Amino acid sequence: MSLSRLRRTYNRPSWLFPSEPRYFLGQRWVYVGLRTLHLLGVAGLGAGFLYPAADTTWQAYYLITILSGSILTLLFVWSSGAWLLQIAGQAILLKLVLIGLFPVWPDARMALFIAVIVLSGLIAHAPKHVRHYSQFNLGRQERFRDRQGAPAPDRNGNESRK
Repeated sequence: MSLSRLRRTYNRPSWLFPSEPRYFLGQRWVYVGLRTLHLLGVAGLGAGFLYPAADTTWQAYYLITILSGSILTLLFVWSSGAWLLQIAGQAILLKLVLIGLFPVWPDARMALFIAVIVLSGLIAHAPKHVRHYSQFNLGRQERFRDRQGAPAPDRNGNESRK
């Protein structure tokens, strides 16, 4: 079976991969608030790691970073599971793993923190065609096609031309 046929016929669960991303009222402001908390947490972590601080000083910022990042991740996945297949989603999952290693591997905290910052900068400022690229579908992945391979309709019910 060819890769393109496999991509068209694979039955993805609609609860995880809706044909259109899900939205809720105020979603943009929830993202803004969570990202702001996340930046606060990352700044606190940076201060705690770059200028030696007692473990109890940076741990509050660590919790803010982990919680806000995890909630953002859950919201992205809820909106559309396609995010999990995109480089941007995979990079964020990798960042969560690296941050999760801080308490497990304390001697490497600084190196892990720097890796997270570099990864964040590269992904956040990469062009859209890079952030939304999916190696699973060998191209940009924003929405799924139906089982017969027809493009999913856009929000207005029109056939997508992407």
